[in-house]
Amino acid sequence: MTVDPAAEGPGPAITPRTRARARHILDHYFIGPARDERVLEIWGYSDRMTYAPGDTVALHVSTTAETWELEIGRDGLTYEPLYRAGGLAGRHHPTPADCSVTGCGWPVEHRLTIPADWRPGGYLVTFRARRGDDLVEEHHLILVHRAPGLPAAPYLLVCATGTWVAYNCWGGSNAYEGIAGPEGNEFSPVLSLDRPWTRGFCKLPAGAPRALPEQPPRPGEMVRYPYMEWAYAYGYSKKYASAGWASYERHFARWAEAAGYEVDVATLHDLHRDPGLIDRHRCLIFVGHDEYWSAEMRDAVDRYTEAGGTVARFAGNFLWQVRIEDGGRRQVCYKYTATDRDPLMGTAEAQRVTGAWEAAPLNRPGCLTFGANALRGIYAGLGTCAGQGAGYTVYRPDHWAFAGTHLGYGDTLGRAARVFGYEVDGLDLAFRDGLPCPTGADGTDPGIVVLAAGLAANIEPDHGVWGETRYIGGEDAAFRALALTGADTAETRASAARGNGVMIHWQRGNGEVFNAATCEWVAGLSRGDPQIDRITRNVLDRFGANR
Repeated sequence: MTVDPAAEGPGPAITPRTRARARHILDHYFIGPARDERVLEIWGYSDRMTYAPGDTVALHVSTTAETWELEIGRDGLTYEPLYRAGGLAGRHHPTPADCSVTGCGWPVEHRLTIPADWRPGGYLVTFRARRGDDLVEEHHLILVHRAPGLPAAPYLLVCATGTWVAYNCWGGSNAYEGIAGPEGNEFSPVLSLDRPWTRGFCKLPAGAPRALPEQPPRPGEMVRYPYMEWAYAYGYSKKYASAGWASYERHFARWAEAAGYEVDVATLHDLHRDPGLIDRHRCLIFVGHDEYWSAEMRDAVDRYTEAGGTVARFAGNFLWQVRIEDGGRRQVCYKYTATDRDPLMGTAEAQRVTGAWEAAPLNRPGCLTFGANALRGIYAGLGTCAGQGAGYTVYRPDHWAFAGTHLGYGDTLGRAARVFGYEVDGLDLAFRDGLPCPTGADGTDPGIVVLAAGLAANIEPDHGVWGETRYIGGEDAAFRALALTGADTAETRASAARGNGVMIHWQRGNGEVFNAATCEWVAGLSRGDPQIDRITRNVLDRFGANR
């Protein structure tokens, strides 16, 4: 495994005594408070995700220690500790049982003003509490914008905070499973931002596995999911490999800094609140897993691109519309068949109903924004879902995006670095003269050019390995069949079990879109794949130039 020596960040190495509290309830594994003052713990969250120099950060903290310590450092190419405070009075605050939904409600325990010289980027907030020889250390993350009086950077990295919120299992529930519902193990359609990030979203130790294993499974072996096994063993959320700064945006930010690209940072929640903030930048960058967006976020990108902006998307799985409420502190998503329970269903605000972009009542395919659709793709390289792949096949090597890569027709891109997966976006395609072309049946603009593609699957194959439990059953294919055809039959489910992932280029309105349509592109950057590096530079150099 390629190890990032900077991943450890500040503070002591993780030991069993510093392990976060992980709990098992009804087979659901989550991170949360002990709710017991005898257990040494510390947790914290901030009043906002992003700040500019001069803004005040309010930290809500609960700890069972008498005193606690705070360190904040810029988590860039090298970790730079910039702020420390010690001997802070510790207070343990009650945490509601439904804090995942309603928020923790802890008071502010510390404030600081962002200094004028703090550069744009991700800033790791480290909370430490001690009791005798015992130490606990937990992490939060804030993002710092460029100082308001400075010129904007050419590039804006927009962090996938809609997905961060959806996967955050701290306190018991997220958008996948939890302690909600009559059976006590259902996902919650309503999630609060007033709680800590789950363990692994902000910081990971060196060697933490990614969602895709570094080597595909060998024939006859029992299917494995190393990242889940690692999370269970070390007290991390099993969702760390699906969302968060540490697994995705951090890798791109460090690569861009090393490569000399000037990048500002923002969040999808910033776009929701202030859609005009993107207009100062030449190129928007999305990386990793950007599955959850509000209509307002998407509208901002559509307007920006049509007006002449450029979009570089090194991300995958653009799937769900969410709703942002309570001044930005609550995210709502009634998914799958729960869409029918959305309170806005059947009202004058029906277009703000949450659910899959491609399904009723939204009927707004993702390809209209990024040139590819989530439900035409999905899993690649995860377990045995198209598990032997994890690379693209190149079809149009003469395109400018491939300049300097030495790739030819039919070559495989990114397989060694495992960049294709774990979720990908695809299109309804037809082959003409050996080249994939959009059919348009899924709403695709005929001007979209497919540069490379690979295969995806929505059911893991059953090879009859004794004792094996497969993670991806038939539920995803059943939902995809129902969403795309209106019927879940043996025939439609078989069709829905097959998908693809595409890399596309699109001249959209007065703007331009490049979409790699995969979650794991950043793995190629962090693992030093020269062709992934070259393509990324080609896109940024073209899109970031004066236009």
